[in-house]
Amino acid sequence: MVPIIAVVGKSNSGKTGLLEKLIPELRGRGYKIAVVKHMGQDFELDRPDKDSWRLMQSGSQAVILSSAQRLALIKLMEHDASLEELAHFIGADFDLILTEGYRYDKAPKIEVHRKELGNDLLCPPEELLALVSDEKMDVSTPQFAADDVKGLADFIERRFLGKHESEIVVFANDKPVLLNPFVREFLIKTILGMMSALKGVEEIKKLDIWFREKTKRKQ
Repeated sequence: MVPIIAVVGKSNSGKTGLLEKLIPELRGRGYKIAVVKHMGQDFELDRPDKDSWRLMQSGSQAVILSSAQRLALIKLMEHDASLEELAHFIGADFDLILTEGYRYDKAPKIEVHRKELGNDLLCPPEELLALVSDEKMDVSTPQFAADDVKGLADFIERRFLGKHESEIVVFANDKPVLLNPFVREFLIKTILGMMSALKGVEEIKKLDIWFREKTKRKQ
């Protein structure tokens, strides 16, 4: 699965500002980055006078807006999606997913701290991957100055982006399934072996398989 790092912090601590600096630093190193921002309440991307709004009102449960430059998915949800579910939506084309928010998720967290907002941290230090602060804190968590974006990017690169190995991710009913090493290697070798034997299939670098059992209509 694509690694996920949650950037958390108190309101006005500088989470968005850090992401605005960190993303181009990682992009400049050749990595593809996706970002998820958690919203505390309902929101709308489409207005009542737009076709996308009219199509959702007609009963569609999902609408995709597509152009040569951008693609957006609007989907009705019955719960606040977890980061694992969102990673499933985003797909495997990215090297790293950064989020703003999600302090209660189990993803590794980087907290942004500002002295003027108080001496306490939002998360317990033992839950943090790293701390970005404008003052030195008395914690064992790796700490970076607010302007040390290069140092933070180096840290992330060493921990999450230096691995190059075959990967397989399985979702059952939209929930990720943990695979032990034996099952993981078995699936990779079996599926690649079968697909490579098919006529017209070139070297496989990425493979997507979807399965859904259709519900039979009642007579």
